[in-house]
Amino acid sequence: MSDSSTLPPVLLHPEAELARDALSTPLLSRAARLARWAGPEARVDAGGGLVDEQLPAAAEALGLSGEDAGAEAGEAWRIAVDAGLVEVVDEEEGTVRAGDDLALLTGGSPRDVLGVWLSALEAVIADAGTPDLGGLVDAIAESDGSTLDLDSLDWDPEAEAEFLDGILGNLYLMTVGDPEPLPAPVPLPALAASVIVPDGMTEPTNDVLEQVSDAMMRLDEQFRLLEPVGLVQYQPLDESLLGEADDEPVDDTDVSRYGMVRLTPLGLYGLRARLQEAGFDAPAVGDLADKGADVLLDGTAAFPPAAAHAETEQWLARREPLAAARELLAAARGSDEGAPLRRLRCQQALSLVGGSAEPALREVLDDAELGGLARVWLTENGARDVPPPTEAMIFWLTIDTLAAQLAAEGNSEELQALVEGLARQHSGFFATAWRVDHPATADVLEAMGRLHPDKKVAKEARKAAFKARSQRGG
Repeated sequence: MSDSSTLPPVLLHPEAELARDALSTPLLSRAARLARWAGPEARVDAGGGLVDEQLPAAAEALGLSGEDAGAEAGEAWRIAVDAGLVEVVDEEEGTVRAGDDLALLTGGSPRDVLGVWLSALEAVIADAGTPDLGGLVDAIAESDGSTLDLDSLDWDPEAEAEFLDGILGNLYLMTVGDPEPLPAPVPLPALAASVIVPDGMTEPTNDVLEQVSDAMMRLDEQFRLLEPVGLVQYQPLDESLLGEADDEPVDDTDVSRYGMVRLTPLGLYGLRARLQEAGFDAPAVGDLADKGADVLLDGTAAFPPAAAHAETEQWLARREPLAAARELLAAARGSDEGAPLRRLRCQQALSLVGGSAEPALREVLDDAELGGLARVWLTENGARDVPPPTEAMIFWLTIDTLAAQLAAEGNSEELQALVEGLARQHSGFFATAWRVDHPATADVLEAMGRLHPDKKVAKEARKAAFKARSQRGG
């Protein structure tokens, strides 16, 4: 996962909906049923696990059957203990009672329920980073019976936890970075490669490919464990791939055969909580709804368009339209480096307000920084008697808009198309543009010189940038 401590904003489902999802997850619902099933006669071993003799009854209480029923009941019991649904009263006697958190599942708030689920999630993630129990038993058998040689397992607990945290962090980034309402599932090879393949390596070596393959096998086991707690939807690795001989043709075009994983809405909530606990700034859409317009415009500056739109909608929903428009316009002023992008976000926010914002826009028609923006808004909204902009205002607004797009997108294809169109429509643009009294004039003209594919036009832009810098004294 990226070293950056600030992550893209995530659009979370309402807590009440997430709490319902948590209660319906197979693992937590089973854990709660076992906690209610356990009476005074329930007994646990030294580790807090249900004693073997009671596993069949526990499995029956859960409606489980088959050879794995006891193991599944034992897993649900461990989650009940770890999540605080069951409490060990006397370790020597092995007696238990209902935990304080059990009542929260029926009488607590949605956030209380989610707190219990988060405890269950942490327990499952810890289990997912532990090697197969059979391997542990074998390792102990090969030792002197009292100590466990981790080297014989080829297992480094810290490295394993770091690997899984990195995988889950990257899955979170891939999910919040997807503009679609229902993000696409991530192929297991791509997810494994995201933490294995070094940055800048275009052709992975055979050694790196082998590491990716090994990681996929580990992840297949881990996601099978993480699905019942509701973190992910997982389509497992097609086990028939493991039996295909090297000389047999393999359909590598069907990437879904190698496993596909998608975070659930509940999983997004859970991973965001874990990332925040780890010290990351993991914003959620709606965090700025009760803040001022200045915080909104600065805060959404780096948001992807869909997230900025959703955040702004929530901010506007709490305010009277005309007052909100005035607050937005006041916050959009400024000559600092971030001001053009603030004005772009302001313009986008005002497009959501509606006609009731018209008085606020008319009030800034003579404002040097907001007059052009106001004319655009009024014209687009069908207002009458909109004064035409002066040439100076048109050029200032053009530079301001390009500066905002440059800050928002960098040297994008969309910005390049905008630059080409601008130079084509206004043949004398650069002869006038360098004189525009805007802090970003020189930077914008330099960017136009970089982006325009026509060498002659690009040279004109660079000359204009030089003149602009000379005019401003460097």
